[in-house]
Amino acid sequence: MHILVIRTSAMGDVALTTPVIAGLRKQYPDIKITLLTRSFFEQFFYSFEGLNLFLAEFNKKHKGFTGIIRLFRNIKNKNKIDHVIDLHNVLRSRIICFLFKLSGVPATIIDKGRSEKKAVIKGRIKVQLKHSVERYCDAFARAGFPVSPSNVPCLKLSPGGLSEISGLQINMDDMNIGVAPYAKQKLKIWPEEYMIKLLKLISEKRSVKIWLFGGYDEIEQLKKFGSMVPNSFLVAGKLSLAGEIALISRLDIMITMDSGNMHMAAMVGTAVISIWGGTDPLIGFGAWQQSDEYALRIPVEELTCRPCTVFGKGECRRKDFACMTWLTPEKVFERLINLKII
Repeated sequence: MHILVIRTSAMGDVALTTPVIAGLRKQYPDIKITLLTRSFFEQFFYSFEGLNLFLAEFNKKHKGFTGIIRLFRNIKNKNKIDHVIDLHNVLRSRIICFLFKLSGVPATIIDKGRSEKKAVIKGRIKVQLKHSVERYCDAFARAGFPVSPSNVPCLKLSPGGLSEISGLQINMDDMNIGVAPYAKQKLKIWPEEYMIKLLKLISEKRSVKIWLFGGYDEIEQLKKFGSMVPNSFLVAGKLSLAGEIALISRLDIMITMDSGNMHMAAMVGTAVISIWGGTDPLIGFGAWQQSDEYALRIPVEELTCRPCTVFGKGECRRKDFACMTWLTPEKVFERLINLKII
């Protein structure tokens, strides 16, 4: 039996496949698995025995509709696939599933629960929906492969990643805090001045080193941010993904928005303090296997307009961004003390 699993983005969603695929490898050791993803995420799976990676090139030979056809043929010609499990459920992955079905290969497509998520956003229900990891497991179960996800940490440290951080001054006598202050969507971002104030409050109480994480497009912002935060060190753009994973594993805590860094930290078993505005863990994207107390947000009972978005897109309908501005640095600092994190 040879299964093709599809998940090509985004970073956090790809990271969340790791406990499921790890569980699958353990519970079905005789099944051959090929994962279709992007080369950037290869590091997430480097230690998975018996897992083949097929790395798509969507900006090159697999670009556009003809590229998808080429991708399908490339996979089919190199592998005898018996079942396709689509954990992405977007147009590109559905086309690939359709092509495999035409060739006689069954395909199972994840149910993302879009109608349930819409109901939460519209305010019709305010209940905890299934986590993405659980939805991945459901897809495998419907395909005939019930699986229990492995416990974290699922992202293993590579020798290359450990070598990258060997020269960093990671003093274990200090409290090492990772901070990812930005996200792609603005409804996910806590005000910059709030994060700076929080880190200063923490620095007044503890001897800390602050490691700044983010995407390549955030490097200039992070440089300015770091100039206002004492004892901070820029990570973004200086380490590979393997190096970032290794450094995150050495942190005492990671403070993030609803972002890929949150999921990476959870997958290496580092405590994650996540800050939520327009989005909410109710939708099913919270940090996997982390305490709900670590997800900081204004309760929906106090601010009934939230969550107002699944992915963070759009504008604040109140115009005051209350879901973030009401969550003051002092409130977050007090929560960290009460949780005995600092």
